[in-house]
Amino acid sequence: MEINVRKPNVSVPRRAAWLPVLLTLLLALPAAGWAQADSYLNHDELTRELRSLVGDSDMARMRSLASTAEGREIWMVEVGDPSGVPLDERPGLLVVGNLAGDDLVGSHLALEALRYILGNANSEPVSRTLSQQVIYVFPRLNPDGAEALFSSPTWDRKVNARPWDDDNDGRVDEDGPEDLNGDGYITVMRVQDVEGEFILHPEDERLMKRADAAAGEAGEYALYWEGTDSDGDGFLNEDGPGGVDLDRNFQHAYPYWQAGSGPHMVSEPETRALMDFVVEHRNIAAIFTFGQTDNLITPPNARGTLADARVPHLPAFADASNADVFDVGVFRDMGGFARYGGYFFRGRGSGFRGAQPGRDNDPDSGRRPATTVNGADVEYFEAVSEAYKEITGLDEVPIHREPEGAFFQFGYFQYGVPSFSTPGWAFPEAEEGQGSASEADAGGDPGQASSQGPEGRRSPPAMGAPGARPQQRMAALSRGGGNAGDGADLEILQALDAAGLDGFVDWTSYSHPDLGEVEIGGFRPYATTNPPATQAVEMGPRHGEFLVRLAGMLPRVRIADTRVEAHGGGVFTVTAEVENAGFFPSALRHGMTARAVNPTLVQIQIEPDDILSGAEKSSTVTRLDGSGRRENVTWVIRGSEGDRVEIRVLAQKGGTDTATVTLR
Repeated sequence: MEINVRKPNVSVPRRAAWLPVLLTLLLALPAAGWAQADSYLNHDELTRELRSLVGDSDMARMRSLASTAEGREIWMVEVGDPSGVPLDERPGLLVVGNLAGDDLVGSHLALEALRYILGNANSEPVSRTLSQQVIYVFPRLNPDGAEALFSSPTWDRKVNARPWDDDNDGRVDEDGPEDLNGDGYITVMRVQDVEGEFILHPEDERLMKRADAAAGEAGEYALYWEGTDSDGDGFLNEDGPGGVDLDRNFQHAYPYWQAGSGPHMVSEPETRALMDFVVEHRNIAAIFTFGQTDNLITPPNARGTLADARVPHLPAFADASNADVFDVGVFRDMGGFARYGGYFFRGRGSGFRGAQPGRDNDPDSGRRPATTVNGADVEYFEAVSEAYKEITGLDEVPIHREPEGAFFQFGYFQYGVPSFSTPGWAFPEAEEGQGSASEADAGGDPGQASSQGPEGRRSPPAMGAPGARPQQRMAALSRGGGNAGDGADLEILQALDAAGLDGFVDWTSYSHPDLGEVEIGGFRPYATTNPPATQAVEMGPRHGEFLVRLAGMLPRVRIADTRVEAHGGGVFTVTAEVENAGFFPSALRHGMTARAVNPTLVQIQIEPDDILSGAEKSSTVTRLDGSGRRENVTWVIRGSEGDRVEIRVLAQKGGTDTATVTLR
């Protein structure tokens, strides 16, 4: 697919300017769905595009770092001018896309950003960045999960393809999605139930909300994923293909024993490949991920915390119907280790939580891992946020789920570098005077047909154990990033309607073998996590420009000046002024606290016995602020007139430099 790259040095219009153009593109799409399979690229197509880009440029190299469970390669593209300082000695920027399987837009933004950078390699400031820094790009970390978009039926699949026993019954992937009404999508079932927890949304009856007893509301519906109880355990579609959400699998705030987290941290070939790369490349000075959590458009506040979660609740409500499935599995009371699903895994009732406080860890003992950004680091997140919004024109996020075990969290809290995540796109806004979501449908009020459900429904079968009802706990919402409020459903639906996009499957009646008369409908798969691929084409170059700006902000430590003073008798004072010409400091405050970033090393190349006083042969600077801040390192040494002495500086995140002085 040939896409023209944006020419360098062209001003980027603000959102108000590009919104009409974007809406025109959106409205031109067919109404068959939000993300069209023939627009987004499958693994083979993405591979061909990457190879074409790399093959046409001297500035990029591409290699596979691992294979997935289904045999797909995990590609990494290294971008930088190979002449001059070795690439692994330069400050590095790591870019990762498509960690969640249903976040294909991330891989396409990464692809188009690469296209922009390589297509403008000879222009400023791209050429400067390529000569001074290195950029590592993982366009699609979860190719198996992403491939689900190109299969039928289509369903929102965040997880990879590793077989996994989601319901703790000793079997794997035996109760997956079923397209009961044959429309090609897996959506939600709602059934009238006097013991249900949900009611029709008062502002748009296509949506659901949790009944608020304090407001006098009584539940009228139960919600489930579309399908049947294939394995006879009382749950619907609780054990589908695959099982690990890669952006829940890293080693910070890891969600022990929650759906999608995997058997342990970094358990997957995909996450292991990324983690091995990060550990081997300590020159990585900043991390950027295209993901479903944002700390970029809305940076951490003064307390270092992120914004509240903002996700659609309708799918989370369906998830909640299976919230107790793990507790009632056949292994729930087993001590020791039980082997099933290809893993050794400790039974939930008897395991330990590592660093998490709880019944098996004294919350008052030791130091708990940090969960908020250090106050001294917040200003750097704010500055990068302003640059991002200026360049991309984006000023709000479509979705924002609560991070748990997310890679960008690891990047800051454990690896110690500035680490950013954002979806990279936005829902189009309704123009002035645009009607509500329910009024926007030219066919009339879509809620009218579904406000009175079909007659003859009966209560759902017992779930989990004889005579027991499902405990539709809010834990499922927290896993999806939700909260007890109304969620982002109404705003999302209004945005889809305003753009003329068919992102919602209207509720239709269906005779279910176990539940009786139900209605099937809800958000179309991928509708809430991906824009049309044309928006990725539009926004990709702007992200390329931003990544160049971000790479230019990395610490860049150099020897700015040297001085020699002769005292006679072969004694000299040598001073080196070490400067950080980048924007970021050589180490963030949290990087120092976590001891994740080495101090900057300044070394004079003479024998230690020739140093009379002052600094040691190898001296360190714990932190060197950016924007031209300097630190003097001074040695009093013994030498001979005319001797040439080399001074070296090595900053783990800020590169290397050398200078030679002559004693005189």
